[in-house]
Amino acid sequence: MVGREPELARLLSELREAPAVVLVEGEAGIGKTRLVHEASAALRAQRRQVLTGLCHPLREPFPYGPVVDALRKADLTDAPAFPPTTGALAPLLPDLADRLPPAPPAADPAGQRFQLLQAVRSFLTALGPVTLIVEDLHWVDETTRELLLLLARDLPPQLGLVLTYRAEDLPPGSGVLGSAYRRPPGTAGSLIRLGPLRETDVRELAAAALGGQATGALVAAVYRRSEGLPLVAEEDLRSLAEHAATDDPAGLLQNVPHGLHEVVTERLARLSPQAVAVARAAAVLAAPAPEPLLTALAGLAPDQGAEAVTELLGAAVLHEPEPGTYDFRHVLAQQVVHQLVPGPARARLHGRAAELLQGLTPAPLVRIAHHTLASGDRAGWLLRAQEAAEQALAVRDGGTAAPLLRSLLERPELAGEARARAALALAGIAAYGIDLRADSGLLGRLVTDPGLPPEVRGEIRLRLGLGMLNETADPAGFAEVERAVDELAACRPERAVRAMAALALRDGAGPAYTGAWLARAERAVGEGGTEELRAAVHATRLTLMTCRADPSLWGLTDRLPRRTEDREVLRQTARALQNVADTACYLGHDRRAAALATEAGQAAARAGHPIVEYLSGGTLLRLDAFAGRWDGLADRLGRLVAGYPTAVAVHAERALLTGLLATARGQHARALKLFGEAAGISADLLLVGLELRAATGLAAAHLARGETLRAWPVAARALATTRRTEAWPRAAGLLSVAVETALACGRRESARLLAAEAARGLDGRDCPAAAADLELARGLLCQDTEPSAAARHFNQAVELWRQIGRPYETARALERQGSALRRHGAGPLTEALTLFTGLGATADAARCGQTLHGLGVARRGPGRPAYGSSLSPREHQVAGLLADGAANQRIAETLFLSPRTVEHHVANVLRKLGTTRAQLPGVYPGRPE
Repeated sequence: MVGREPELARLLSELREAPAVVLVEGEAGIGKTRLVHEASAALRAQRRQVLTGLCHPLREPFPYGPVVDALRKADLTDAPAFPPTTGALAPLLPDLADRLPPAPPAADPAGQRFQLLQAVRSFLTALGPVTLIVEDLHWVDETTRELLLLLARDLPPQLGLVLTYRAEDLPPGSGVLGSAYRRPPGTAGSLIRLGPLRETDVRELAAAALGGQATGALVAAVYRRSEGLPLVAEEDLRSLAEHAATDDPAGLLQNVPHGLHEVVTERLARLSPQAVAVARAAAVLAAPAPEPLLTALAGLAPDQGAEAVTELLGAAVLHEPEPGTYDFRHVLAQQVVHQLVPGPARARLHGRAAELLQGLTPAPLVRIAHHTLASGDRAGWLLRAQEAAEQALAVRDGGTAAPLLRSLLERPELAGEARARAALALAGIAAYGIDLRADSGLLGRLVTDPGLPPEVRGEIRLRLGLGMLNETADPAGFAEVERAVDELAACRPERAVRAMAALALRDGAGPAYTGAWLARAERAVGEGGTEELRAAVHATRLTLMTCRADPSLWGLTDRLPRRTEDREVLRQTARALQNVADTACYLGHDRRAAALATEAGQAAARAGHPIVEYLSGGTLLRLDAFAGRWDGLADRLGRLVAGYPTAVAVHAERALLTGLLATARGQHARALKLFGEAAGISADLLLVGLELRAATGLAAAHLARGETLRAWPVAARALATTRRTEAWPRAAGLLSVAVETALACGRRESARLLAAEAARGLDGRDCPAAAADLELARGLLCQDTEPSAAARHFNQAVELWRQIGRPYETARALERQGSALRRHGAGPLTEALTLFTGLGATADAARCGQTLHGLGVARRGPGRPAYGSSLSPREHQVAGLLADGAANQRIAETLFLSPRTVEHHVANVLRKLGTTRAQLPGVYPGRPE
């Protein structure tokens, strides 16, 4: 391991800080494989598992082959029982299937990817400390790259992921994991670029190979000739060792060939004609091959072939990567020999290779197609490539199928039904890919291809549009889906209905748009749709009814078919239940939402709809937050995001709920950042519910900081969205914040008109949360002029929030009621303080306690406990605000303390944590939950 000690130490250091992602970059022959091999040996010596998978330029269909190949080598001797999620690996790891749970029900492509990601993460987590190495990622197929990207975005806690690649062989402008990868916070690792060896390194190599004959002049010559490339230096030194019979060092230098090309040529010249024939056969095959195949391709008798392979092994031309298969020691040597074969002879060898491979069982169709094309038979390649693509699609290996399909579709000879099949297949793969941009250009050309029937172009457009919406959150996908409707209507009416149903869920377009598309879908499905299609349209209707808070919703929801044996209908039932549950949270039907989300998860598990099962868990987690179950909430939100890193709406949900906690604890700067993050995501997704919640949080955080002029534009934009989409039933929280902001800005008449407008929007709607918020708004409007009326409105809000089951909102309403009652408000204020304290809403509790103190109400309790070197609850409050960047004056205002008291607490916090104010954000572990 000469010349790579710093890189090896760095690699091992990063992997010991797992989770970590380490990228090892370098040109061919630079020593990437040797580096990770040495690291693997060191890690195994520390009893850490190392699993290695390889990417190949010509890989036969096998989904996620490099990763699955690595996982199958895992030692499960000490592994605990695997969780149910790992069952998705059972079909891919038959040798380990007896240790894994049963495979889950079949799912659609997006669901399969979700299942597999969870399975791989769960499997690696169960193994404990483990390093996963995937080599030669410049040859990786797209689905494997996507799996590694998703894994790298949120690694199991004890996993080190090592990826090696040649940057010059990546697609132009692309990173090794695609443009979508950014190292997430809390993940160690780095990029290790391997450069050439230094002359001192070559001297050390030469001394090991040649002993005393490694003169300075000889070493300098080897260094110049190799330019520091380890592979070339090693080959030069190997040749020098072979010529070491002479005692003349200068003569040694003269006899050594220059460069890898000459080294390989000289070595072949010393071989028998039979060995040269086998070397040429191995170069043409370009993959590990058994002796009989090499012998047959070389045109030799079995005995001759065996002798030739033995000769090549002895001459270090070939090696044996796995028992019974032989290949070149390095791809550069294989390329040299391939180039040395004359063109006509090379074409004949490729043609013969295709014939021989055709006789294998199973036939390696990808390699057969490659050799057919290399032989010059373009018509034959067209057929063989189609066969290979269809085989890959049959085993659901989109990563192998996609490049074949792209190559086929670039050929004008592919026409008619074959072209239509290839185009639809590629559209299907691309629609469920993470990086749709890789195929968007080709798919865009296909939807205008006059050689394709209109219904095929429409299907491609539909898949492209849905992919843009579901995978890249690109609103332009709606335009593609709209255009697909007319193209599909005549020949594929059921697919046209799917498109209509998707357009009916365009949340930001308003009820006129969504209602028109729903009505059109219902008319179309009523003219002869299948039961599954009717169920899909009905699920869309229920979703829109929930958004409108239609009181007749619940009877229809109760009649959904929960016990049907039709899996597709059950999938639609699960989708409907989840959509209703998710929106019911916004309306304030929390208990009903919890029951429906639980049902949705159970139905999705039976129907093989893993994404809905996952989303139902997210809805239940949101309900936990609303119900005040805040202990451990941040960790649960982290696990939710880790379960499906590409679900950007879930990232917004985490930001919203974490922002709620930050607000309750007085960390307003952090709350602004989190709500801003959620606002950005909701704007990209055009999801009204998320947009309104984010705006509510932003405006409230600005108000808490006294920034009324910043709060009003945020509230005004959200109100414009609410009016345009008639989303008043889902705007709970926004109305009261907007009214409070308007009053603070001196816009009393605007505030009054706003409350009246909201009342009209809520008339006849079943939305208790918005009703409670309307009572708060009405109370705010009259608290200065009619405090007793304000108190009644606030009390109405208290009762509504209690019935809904949201203690934080109940406490906020109680605090307002107590403040309106003034000297008679001790009862509501005391109750509010108790609720705030129990929740851990430290800033709210401090404010409420200060109000009680002003009324002359003192809280009595046990004597102050001694906390020693640990932070007291008050010091945790101060530390959290310090970590948020708050100045002493802001802390004093938030916690209603004197500046001198704050100075005392700050000094105690910094002393106990042994840090400075500047370093505190990276040191403070957070308030214990």
